[in-house]
Amino acid sequence: MQIAKTPKIAKKAFPRLTWNADVNEKAIYLTFDDGPTPEITVWILNQLEKYNAKATFFCLGKNVVMYPKLLDYIICEGHTVGNHTYNHLNAWKTKKEKYLTDIASCEKVFHSKYFRPPYGKLKPGIRTKILEKHQIIMWDVMSYDFDQDISEENCYQNVIKNAKQGSIVVFHDSIKAQKNMKATLPKVLKYFSEKGFQFKALE
Repeated sequence: MQIAKTPKIAKKAFPRLTWNADVNEKAIYLTFDDGPTPEITVWILNQLEKYNAKATFFCLGKNVVMYPKLLDYIICEGHTVGNHTYNHLNAWKTKKEKYLTDIASCEKVFHSKYFRPPYGKLKPGIRTKILEKHQIIMWDVMSYDFDQDISEENCYQNVIKNAKQGSIVVFHDSIKAQKNMKATLPKVLKYFSEKGFQFKALE
């Protein structure tokens, strides 16, 4: 079942996790998971530049090792990067020490105070340990661009119907998500820009 808007009960249950950004300004915080990916990430950066938009890219360590210049490009364009593990591990299916080692392996490739768990999944013991060194960034709105069963229009509606001031929105710079993401992102940038919103990166 798709839940595009994170329920308030989830946010209250895990108050130490970051679900929204600063609500004192008319801004939306776009995030992109699973990259960097050649062509897709560059395409996103070009779209963001058209609107002077900044975003946060939660990168996989293994992808940064393969495409280090893409990480440099992201940073040089004024965007923020976050740790998304080295190998995109599922915390529910991975032993604690292996998962934490994977995060550390990503940290050796590039440093960030931000961390987002793949699939949004964490175990209590792992979560507590991560919070010692990182701010865990979750989300307020999930676009579901990666879902092959939803239409481009549904992906777009997931965002514009649910995002508001301070929302952290998830897209993906991955091959799996590119069809819906490429159809949706330009329209989202246009829609909210026309309503006076800025797009900011986590700082």
